[in-house]
Order: sequence, then structure tokens, then C-alpha cells
Amino acid sequence: MTVTPQGDEARPGDGLVRAGGIVFIVGAVATLVTMAPLFLHTDPFPSYAWAVCMLMGVGFAVSAAGVLRSAAAQRRAARASQS
Repeated sequence: MTVTPQGDEARPGDGLVRAGGIVFIVGAVATLVTMAPLFLHTDPFPSYAWAVCMLMGVGFAVSAAGVLRSAAAQRRAARASQS
């Protein structure tokens, strides 16, 4: 027996997955922008620009937390429906 939400009902963890995706995209764009001067032979960006690139990892971690939260909620719902 599977537990599925009805219609457009939000599940636990959906917000974290969306937020993590947005943060990951910001980090990916920052990485592309920061790497561009290396290929264009111009002056590199300061180190705080490189720190923004770390948002890719943060976004991935936030999304993974959302997936784990969603899985745990589905597991709890499945156990509750078996009782």
C-alpha cells in the first residue's frame, strides 16, 4: 500500500528540497562567474566570491535533508496505516 498526497498537497520536506535547489543554482551560477576570469585571462575575483561558490554544497545538503524528511514522513504514514 502506498501513501500519496491528494492533488497539490505539500508533503513534509518539499520546501527544503525547493530551497536547496534554489541555493544550489545560485552557487552554480557563482561558480561559473568566478571561473570565467580564469579562462578569459583577466584578474580573478576576490576570495569572498569564491566563498559564494560553496553554496552549491549547502544547497545539496539542504535538498538531501528535505528528501530524508520526506522519506521519514512516508515511513511513519505507512506504519500508521498498517496499524
